Amino acid sequence: MSDSKKAGSALISVFHKDGLEPVVRKLHDLGIALYSTGGTEAFIRDLGLPVTAVENITGYPSILGGRVKTLHPKVFGGILGRRDLEGDQEQLTAYEIPALDIVVVDLYPFEKTVAEGASEADIIEKIDIGGISLIRAAAKNYRDVLCVSSMEDYSEFLELLERSSGETTLEERQLFAARAFNTSSHYDSAIFNYFNQSQDIPAFKLSLLAGRTLRYGENPHQEGRFYGDFNGLFDQLHGKALSYNNLLDIDAAVNLMAEFKDDAPTFAILKHNNACGLATRTTLSEAYSDALAGDPVSAFGGILISNSPIDVATAEKIHSLFCEVVIAPSFESDALEILKGKKNRILLVQKHWELPGTIIRTCLNGILFQDRDTKTDQAEDLTLATETAPSDREREDLLFASRICMHTKSNTIVLVKNKQLCASGTGQTSRVDALNQAIHKATSFGFDLQGAVMASDAFFPFPDCVEIAGKSGIKAVIQPGGSIKDQLSIDYCNENGMSMVMTGTRHFKH
Repeated sequence: MSDSKKAGSALISVFHKDGLEPVVRKLHDLGIALYSTGGTEAFIRDLGLPVTAVENITGYPSILGGRVKTLHPKVFGGILGRRDLEGDQEQLTAYEIPALDIVVVDLYPFEKTVAEGASEADIIEKIDIGGISLIRAAAKNYRDVLCVSSMEDYSEFLELLERSSGETTLEERQLFAARAFNTSSHYDSAIFNYFNQSQDIPAFKLSLLAGRTLRYGENPHQEGRFYGDFNGLFDQLHGKALSYNNLLDIDAAVNLMAEFKDDAPTFAILKHNNACGLATRTTLSEAYSDALAGDPVSAFGGILISNSPIDVATAEKIHSLFCEVVIAPSFESDALEILKGKKNRILLVQKHWELPGTIIRTCLNGILFQDRDTKTDQAEDLTLATETAPSDREREDLLFASRICMHTKSNTIVLVKNKQLCASGTGQTSRVDALNQAIHKATSFGFDLQGAVMASDAFFPFPDCVEIAGKSGIKAVIQPGGSIKDQLSIDYCNENGMSMVMTGTRHFKH
């Protein structure tokens, strides 16, 4: 038999009616018999078009408050009957089951209902039974049936009808079937994840429908895609399309600045997922200048983020720097025009700070899944380990440094003075290397480390780091503690008038 099929009938039962009218009218114009249920049937009748109620086929009304409408052999037989199998056709004839060649159906808005904070009863009623069954049946029998499972496909379906007068190829039906199973699997995943919030079944199911093709992956020879609702978090006001590396840096920037979202004007500059400059000041312009001073070399081609609206004074300073992305809660109109002066510069308005509570990454032939590190070290978490206590200013700087440290690649050491990142050692194989890197960078950019503080993302197994720091002028240290040799570092600090506080929380970031 030919792979092409001419449709003679269509079952239409949808929750969302937007965009449905031209589809229904075209089906009618092509002489395709219409079958429908409930609100969709009334919608079609209101258009003045003939339609047969499903109840007239099944002999049963809609029952149980609408829970059961299409779940009947005369409906599913009409969908699942194989046109080229003589036995199936004999049974359809014997039981007076009409063949259904097209199924247009969508699903109750389960995810939307959950997101709106509806009651459990309302959420349960939005678990579709008939719709999901119709989709699976029609998609399964794609050799004979075309399944349209989402209003997002109406326009393409309409073009198909207009182009071929109701005739479809096997390839076209298979494409729509694949989309249908995408719809059904996503829906079931959302329902499972809702129930699993309280059950903690050890299964991982993630389904994201929105995706965009990127220019390339980390390197031009690698393909890359992003799956997620980027526009739900940002409005892009200007600039070129985002790249794979842009997105990774933006993610790092947003997570870092979330630590400072309620602080005085704060500006950060990141490169390769790590902060190379960060400062909090009374004005954003000052914060930008002092963030840039932390490492003006690495800032070239970096990602910039602010916790405050970008004003003209700050924009004028930023404009002289080549940077990939600027992120802020908003931009003053004149500031925006200044920053648009570079056509490829990406300008993003961050609409909210909420990020997923979990982190997922591929590993070997599977995935790693963990809670996001949301434990920000607070003053009440600190335990004084030394005879000398940090001053109030040093204590503020220690907590400031700790917030940067937890968002910097391990092994890391962060040096801070007066709420300004002087330098950090990032991603080193030893903590001593990280410290030496940080000291070298800080001194090369003219920072005086007398009175600066040091943060470490993990404990010191030996006193070498506090000794190197002390000889560089650093007088206060924050670290998680927990080494069996903690006392060695404590003793050195006591002997040299340094203060040390412990947080009890390690912040590795691999």
